[in-house]
Amino acid sequence: MVTVNEVRKAQRAQGTATVLAIGTANPTNVVDQSTYPDFFFRVTNSEHKTELKEKFESICEASGIKKRHMHLTEDIIKENPNIGEHMAISMNARQDIMVEETPKLAKEAVLRAIKEWGQPMSKITHMVCSTCSGIEIPGLDYMLIKLLGLYTSVNRVMMYNTGGYGGNAVLRVAKDLAENNKGARVLVVCSELSMGSFHGPSETHLDNLLGQAVFGDGAAVAIVGADPIPGVEKPLFKLVSTIQTILPDSDRALLGQITEAGLVFHHNKDVPKIFSNYIEKSLVEAFQPLGIKDWNSIFWVAHPDSRVMLDQVETKLDLKPEKLLASRQILAEYGNMSSASVLFIMDVMRKKSAENGLKTTGEGLEWGVLMGFGAGLTLETVVLHSAAI
Repeated sequence: MVTVNEVRKAQRAQGTATVLAIGTANPTNVVDQSTYPDFFFRVTNSEHKTELKEKFESICEASGIKKRHMHLTEDIIKENPNIGEHMAISMNARQDIMVEETPKLAKEAVLRAIKEWGQPMSKITHMVCSTCSGIEIPGLDYMLIKLLGLYTSVNRVMMYNTGGYGGNAVLRVAKDLAENNKGARVLVVCSELSMGSFHGPSETHLDNLLGQAVFGDGAAVAIVGADPIPGVEKPLFKLVSTIQTILPDSDRALLGQITEAGLVFHHNKDVPKIFSNYIEKSLVEAFQPLGIKDWNSIFWVAHPDSRVMLDQVETKLDLKPEKLLASRQILAEYGNMSSASVLFIMDVMRKKSAENGLKTTGEGLEWGVLMGFGAGLTLETVVLHSAAI
């Protein structure tokens, strides 16, 4: 007779979950950060609010962002004027657009990841999705099954409103699925449109201006599996271990509320400081088993919540400027794309490592960290091991 333990052993993969391919996509509409204040105050009929505009110009200038991709255009706002009016009822109009467009953007990224992977789409066994855009039942995961023509037997996990730490969270779940299901190939999908939280300026909701200055749209996809097929699949990063932490006394420091007017964020100015105060504790917990204590000896994939956040992390840990260069590059070129951002960073890091003739995908280093920050306040940490180039 076969024992339960023997069945369990046969079900499990032998190796560590590994990122085997990455694909990204963005809307074609690009906004220049230097001219965005003029656009923002014009389309929201707020040009008379000169003091607010001056504040917004300062925020945009200090953001470290050069451009962003946004599905929301002036024409869409003209067709749906309530979207541009602060706290006007507009959720239905936003929802109709996001439910349709979020899966389309995700599909673009999936097809690019599949092309790089080089395997038939039919080999996808699981899917894990994250988005803050277009919440519906059935959701993004279901729509992608239909759009891509995947087997209806693909096992799905759908995460809504994970925000900035969502990219870490989907990889954490994908790791568990890949390592506990022999032969599994997990499609990890993050697709985000910022139009859900687009609101005109208000003197009574000043922290809203920060969100209008930093959020951008993008989709990123990774294919994760354990025991890569030699000569067929190319490992990029191993997902070694994961930690999720809810920071104490931070319940309402960063809050998103779904209202009739869309997704409304409330952001305490001390959020970057709160996160930076707990980062080293999480790093010590994650890297102690490896004997690593020098945070400059590892490569960094840090969610680019904002330039202030990256500055605080750099200062708190005494990191060399080059450590957060990939995160700053993605912030500058795309803004904060919520859950999708960290996969964009991993993508640019492995490509630049190859272009620069380095030995590994992690800027030539062996070990690295993937850090996500989000509402809750929640801190997600993934220990990465880079692959040989």
